[in-house]
Amino acid sequence: MSESAPEDRSVSSTVEVAVDPGTAFTVFTSELDLWWVRGPINHHAGGRALAMRCEPGVGGRLLEVYDDATGDALELARITVWEPGDRLAWTSSLDDVRTEVRFEPSDAGTLVRVVAWIPASGQDRGGTAWVRVVPKWFGPWCARRDHAPHEVRDLARLALGISYAKPAAAARWLAATFGFESPDPLPEGADPLPETEHGHPWIEFRIGDSSLMIFKLDGDRPEAAPTHVPWVYVDDVAEHFRHASSEGATIIQKLDSPWGLPFYVADDPEGNRWTFVQARPTMR
Repeated sequence: MSESAPEDRSVSSTVEVAVDPGTAFTVFTSELDLWWVRGPINHHAGGRALAMRCEPGVGGRLLEVYDDATGDALELARITVWEPGDRLAWTSSLDDVRTEVRFEPSDAGTLVRVVAWIPASGQDRGGTAWVRVVPKWFGPWCARRDHAPHEVRDLARLALGISYAKPAAAARWLAATFGFESPDPLPEGADPLPETEHGHPWIEFRIGDSSLMIFKLDGDRPEAAPTHVPWVYVDDVAEHFRHASSEGATIIQKLDSPWGLPFYVADDPEGNRWTFVQARPTMR
């Protein structure tokens, strides 16, 4: 008996926004850099990214921009359909994913429907991410854009990471008790959360322009273990790592870039732990 041929796969999501379809299309494309959330893991090269950009028209590119003067950018996709107020589609330049966004009139304004297709035997190396980010980032931006400054808000240079044995439960408690807000829906389910192909699910709060990251505690909580770890963004993390190493810092994790964001981890003489991260040029 022969095996059946693999089939195309698809994932989809929807979000309703209180603007008309023409406005929703314009906001989606021309304000991409305003609704795309800046964060440690939200870019391919987080230490270099200046902007997210959508070039208009069929053949236009979705770009992660690094240097406007030289044209240095990562092409994320090429636009294949450009029908303002109705439909937008593109083909990923990084994997085999095709994505379509429809803007359908609704009682409240517009139903934005995102569908991504992965062909049989094709690869998804992040092309389907738009299905996940549009409801949680584009929807809230549409709700606040009439009274919010139309300027990119980057992260502050100082952030904090805290480790918990039950990070999802801790995040829900922090939100309910202290009123912390996250740019993403907080995870539900078994805790600690199951590992994904990219490691432990990312949980992040925003307090003003600062990032508070909730991590999974490795092993049991030993006496005096570092559970609160400052994250400091620096202009040249490679030089910072070289200098810290030469001055005798205890290096816990060597300079690496697992998410496209270079960083290293070190302990000071009293065992306090620090994470140093490459700052984007837009971080002041």
